[in-house]
Amino acid sequence: MFQTVLLAGLAVVGTLIATTRAVFAQSSESALRIEAKIPLGDVRGRIDHMAFDLARQRLFVAELGNDSVGVVDLKDQRTIRTIAGLAQPQGVGYVASTDTLYAANARDGTVRLFRGPDYAPAGRIDLGSDADNIRFDEAADRVLVGYGDGAIAVIDVKQQKKLSAVPLPAHPESFQLGPDAKQVFVNVPGVHAIVVLNAASGSQTAKWLVREGGNFPMAVDHAAGRVLIVTRNQPKLAVFAGADGAVIASVDTCGDSDDVFVDPKRGRVYVSCGAGFIDVFDIRGSAYERIAHIPTATGARTSLFVPDLDVFLLAVRATGANAAAIWVFKPSP
Repeated sequence: MFQTVLLAGLAVVGTLIATTRAVFAQSSESALRIEAKIPLGDVRGRIDHMAFDLARQRLFVAELGNDSVGVVDLKDQRTIRTIAGLAQPQGVGYVASTDTLYAANARDGTVRLFRGPDYAPAGRIDLGSDADNIRFDEAADRVLVGYGDGAIAVIDVKQQKKLSAVPLPAHPESFQLGPDAKQVFVNVPGVHAIVVLNAASGSQTAKWLVREGGNFPMAVDHAAGRVLIVTRNQPKLAVFAGADGAVIASVDTCGDSDDVFVDPKRGRVYVSCGAGFIDVFDIRGSAYERIAHIPTATGARTSLFVPDLDVFLLAVRATGANAAAIWVFKPSP
């Protein structure tokens, strides 16, 4: 009798597990659907961040290990140009008002400028060392670049020169402008913190401690007034109130992440991870529920979500017989 009940119970548990897996697989498939894989050409080594020219629908890919920036035509789904001769480009940014591409280089600390549809060289700005993430502050018409042992350079878009540098306690990783463009939130993993800056003065207004280490990716949920980060040690998606840094949520996610994005249309969060997955979370008030865990490729940690085109783009490095490529995903429904 006991054995019969036990076997029946195990059968029920097995059915529940199988059903859960089937439902999760179905939600994974429906959350992001792959539509294309665009080859980047003969590109080797690590790939870093990306930027987008919406008017031309061109994607810029920082091919750090290849000392180049790839230019991908998303409409034709092909690579149309490789800008070579760089020095470990980490961050890229595009300013539509001046039709200028900015590429930040780790090895020599320069920001290289390229202009127009043909990406003719248009100058360089020397920051000293480890030039990294780039953000465009449209309201102030300036470009912000993280670099060195701890600073953000302020570059005037029209003059194309460095105006000032905002000091930080260690090297900045991802940073984002706040919902009203009056604040800058900066991931500073070297001190396990998010540093909050006054956008106008550059002065530090707050410092929020991060429990887990390796806080590299960051996104801002402008509608909800929240700051989202992903840590690598332990792999967590952590959500903070933008007003005071109060912790709203902390949930497990995939490992070795380098990018996170908010999809305001669907109330979702996308996390791309070098462990070989994209995690998708539903935002339900203060709860963040993982609804998809999508296999990708080892080392594919950088991505870009383009809300205007409703596409999620994943940079996949070359491994063995597989060439480097941009994987194009379509969110649904």
